[in-house]
Amino acid sequence: MKRILFKTDMKKILIWAIPAAIIFAGCKKLDQAPQDTGTKEAVFGNEKGLEHYANSFYKLLPNASDAHKGDAMSDYAARSQAPDFLIEGAFGPRQSNGWDWNGLRNINYFLENNNNPKVPAGVRLQYTALARFFRAYFYYNKVKRFGDVPWINKTYKVDDPDLYKGRDKRSLVMDSVLADLNFACTYITKTTDNSRSLITKYVALGFKSRVCLYEGTYRKYHDEAGLAASSAQWLQEAVSAADKVMKEGGFALNTAGGDLAYRNLFISTGPVATEVMLASVVDANLAVYNDANWWWTSATYGSRISFTRTFVNTYLNIDGTPFTSTAGYQTMPFKDEVKNRDKRLQQTIRMGDYKRINGGTPEAAPPIFSYTYTGYQPIKWVLDDTRYDGGGQNINSISLMRYAEVLLNYAEAKAELGSFTDTDWAKTIGELRRRAGITGGLTSKPVVADAYMQSNYFPEIADASLLEIRRERGIELALEGLRFDDVVRWKKGELMTKVWNGFYVPALDVLMDLNEDNKPDVCFYQVMPANPVKGVTYINVAPTLNGGPNPQRLSNGTSGELTWLTGTTRVFKDKNYLYPIPETDRLLNPKLGQNPGW
Repeated sequence: MKRILFKTDMKKILIWAIPAAIIFAGCKKLDQAPQDTGTKEAVFGNEKGLEHYANSFYKLLPNASDAHKGDAMSDYAARSQAPDFLIEGAFGPRQSNGWDWNGLRNINYFLENNNNPKVPAGVRLQYTALARFFRAYFYYNKVKRFGDVPWINKTYKVDDPDLYKGRDKRSLVMDSVLADLNFACTYITKTTDNSRSLITKYVALGFKSRVCLYEGTYRKYHDEAGLAASSAQWLQEAVSAADKVMKEGGFALNTAGGDLAYRNLFISTGPVATEVMLASVVDANLAVYNDANWWWTSATYGSRISFTRTFVNTYLNIDGTPFTSTAGYQTMPFKDEVKNRDKRLQQTIRMGDYKRINGGTPEAAPPIFSYTYTGYQPIKWVLDDTRYDGGGQNINSISLMRYAEVLLNYAEAKAELGSFTDTDWAKTIGELRRRAGITGGLTSKPVVADAYMQSNYFPEIADASLLEIRRERGIELALEGLRFDDVVRWKKGELMTKVWNGFYVPALDVLMDLNEDNKPDVCFYQVMPANPVKGVTYINVAPTLNGGPNPQRLSNGTSGELTWLTGTTRVFKDKNYLYPIPETDRLLNPKLGQNPGW
């Protein structure tokens, strides 16, 4: 199945919506229909018309600039301000959004009209499969956000009696999503796409594994949904879909680049086709870029997301042992705690000898406190050249689905089903850790539950393998837009309220060299030194600042972990597992009702 556009961001700009677009070309006779007129016959009467229409479905995918910001609200991300969604009284039906159905109507219109016998049945079937994939994609995101939603599989007219129907049950909608996905996985015949911007059979299967894992675990852990009895069925569907990708898809974990094999997945201009299954692709020739550097390095533009120390502590030692089993880890300074760890850490945050090019010259680039609040400054999507830092100039493609996620989906679903074996461990978690440079525990699953993971994240989980799979998922997929979904489906909303903590500061007024280049980088004080050292960033951690509480403090007052915004109370209640139906939409259709608690 060929598309005329191969770059995901290009689709957002250039795709024409068939029902509305009429492009006139020159005609030899005035009584002839123009060759490129968007009539039903011109669109649905030939494969090229179907191809053009199908391009419009891709607008549902996130663009590159949205995709790299996908974890802006997550449990491991300290940020400039707490999200309104987590502040009592700051978010409700008036602030809610997302009740938009235009994309669905576009798909349903296609499905209703893709029946012209002039087009071979096999060709029509392929495009129908693609349309049904995107309908499943559309509804999966709606159900995640709102729970029960109306299931609509036709185009409404103004006098349609169902135009103002109520919401259908989650079970009905998700069963319909699964039916659409099964149809897509069966009838999408395209199996390869070097551009990594198209939906192929294996992208559909990978997405199915994501959807089924989400729904299976949501039903298992959300007792209030009353769907726990069917959770195993969904988890088995996740296993089967992931297994098919693993056996037939031809993907593998990228190992090119040695110690940078992981990081290259996120900074390469073209998607690393070995592992990246779907991407939002840039194109300098068409001035299609993204704003990753600007967002992840600016003191004013982005959310200044930094990892918390609680999360960074989950990165293993290089020998496969928990870092938190290391004596004295609680008071270990930054320069020491980042050594001899899972190599993904050095490819995810500024640390060690990390450098950035400035004016053509590589320069040491320790964490900078004009950006970070915790000291753990992300670099995952950032190009290592300061010339990209201002505005939307990034030339790196942004992955939307990776083979690594499929391995994790497979492992977690099997562990939840109680059928996870040593062989499963070796070909999933073991392979991911091998790529990360970890040397121990690669061939057999653990038998002892990690106490740190239990006490800080999942006290209700006794299965050692499941704890490690969740650890691995957090680390491997960090900042790829899946974390909040994980928190929701695991019913672990309380993680969203954990303290935003940073690295350990041994004492006030101590010059700290964060990257061991013999140049001090930062100093924390309560009274500004009379003779500050040039080139050092000084951070005030006094209890009060400008007449109010200081948002940046040390946990023990004059020493301890950095903390940020401890005076702001973040709240996650059961109602926060779903968003409220927007008030304007309820006013138009009172039958929609409202989600509990809102």
